[in-house]
Amino acid sequence: MTDRISRRFFLAGAGSLLIPTAGFAGAPTVSLRPVARGAELSGAERIIQAARLKGEVVFAVADVKTGVQLEEFGGASGLPPASVAKALTALYALDVLGPDHRFETKLIADGPIENGILKGDLILVGGGDPVLDTDALATMAANLRKAGLTEVRGAFKVYSGALPYVFSIDPGQPDHVGYSPAISGISLNFNRVHFEWKRQGASYDVTMDARSASYTPSVDMATMRIENRNLPVYSYQPSARQDRWTVAKGALGSGGARWLPVRKPGLYAGDVFRTLARVNGIVLGRVQVTREVPSGTVLVRHQSDELTSIVKGMLKYSTNLTAEMVGLAATVARGRQPQTLAESADEMNRWSAQTYGASGIAMVDHSGLGDASRMVPSGLVKVLVAAQQHETLRHLLKPFTLTDTKGQRIQGHPIKVDAKTGTLNFVSGLGGYLTTAGGSELAFAIFTADLPHRATIARESRERPEGARSWNRRSRKLQQALIERWGALYGS
Repeated sequence: MTDRISRRFFLAGAGSLLIPTAGFAGAPTVSLRPVARGAELSGAERIIQAARLKGEVVFAVADVKTGVQLEEFGGASGLPPASVAKALTALYALDVLGPDHRFETKLIADGPIENGILKGDLILVGGGDPVLDTDALATMAANLRKAGLTEVRGAFKVYSGALPYVFSIDPGQPDHVGYSPAISGISLNFNRVHFEWKRQGASYDVTMDARSASYTPSVDMATMRIENRNLPVYSYQPSARQDRWTVAKGALGSGGARWLPVRKPGLYAGDVFRTLARVNGIVLGRVQVTREVPSGTVLVRHQSDELTSIVKGMLKYSTNLTAEMVGLAATVARGRQPQTLAESADEMNRWSAQTYGASGIAMVDHSGLGDASRMVPSGLVKVLVAAQQHETLRHLLKPFTLTDTKGQRIQGHPIKVDAKTGTLNFVSGLGGYLTTAGGSELAFAIFTADLPHRATIARESRERPEGARSWNRRSRKLQQALIERWGALYGS
């Protein structure tokens, strides 16, 4: 049997499992337990068996209108949710901070201004904005000049203390992956720097910049040196004021580009702002990063979009940095001062239990990147049911495309799904909502993982380990087969 379960197969197998009672009152509310060898398999168990997916599979599905749990597999077993966790983080941030919340980044003068001259320090104050980019800093620099400032006699400082400093979202990831950057109270371009290279004869032209839609300022705090080797492709060498990278010449080819993580967010933002200020005729001194709360006169203020918009983008593009920063901001707003992501995530765990009565949620971060997180599907489903009864989340989730056996989108599919995907190497999740052809709305969560195999992968190989893509494809097919089964089984 092929890895994919065809729609015809499971529709044929689902007929004997249809539940005729109205309102799903007679739906099963206990786990579908593994059956003894030789006993008849349930529809869900047949799908799991046919997927030939090594590892564990757990899921839960409930009726949104009644809250009745319809099926559960795996009982109280929790698995890493991967980026499905961002759905929980979105609800956490929206509840604590409010959907209209805006993050502020400010320029503060710590001293008097006379005839355009600041006789004191200029401070770029980060306010935890996860989507601050170079374009926004450029506007702030231009507005600083419009405010009449022409010279700064004191120091130029960057305040990064609104949130704790974290070197890497998941230290178990390779050094060079852009999806695990550093975190602090100020972020720029998702704390990534753009590395580009072009062959010039026997050598290469290399640039490191902070590009955005309208600007491409070069940076000094991140450097790249080409070394005559084949492996490792990248190496990272920290210093007091620079992110120092090397790259293997044998891996460069004729040219290319990629985003690398920033480990010194305050220096990065300060470096870029100095360049943009200089364009506006304002020369600033060496960047000094501080975690002391600044005071003084606000000269320029930049506000982010509303949190609802930020969260929708986070769910669509699965940006880890955004998830961590809005999660940390929510924890701080609850009166806590976390020093680590795990401390902040633990506060989110408590919030989910207090707010929704959810159990089995033990996150170690807000993005799902860390594989030490555990989530029981029924716990998340309980949260999803409650959220949809207040219409809080589904409209922010990305539509999930159902495909045919060739991977092509099925146009006009009668089942409509809005969900958050989650993918790590040998870990895959899907959680959200589906509406059946008959109009019934269900909330579901599916987690799969082969944790023993994942544990064997060397750190330097975790970006694209052998076998991970094919394993995740099988998991996606399993998830779709379960969704289509539920659409048929609970369709009216």
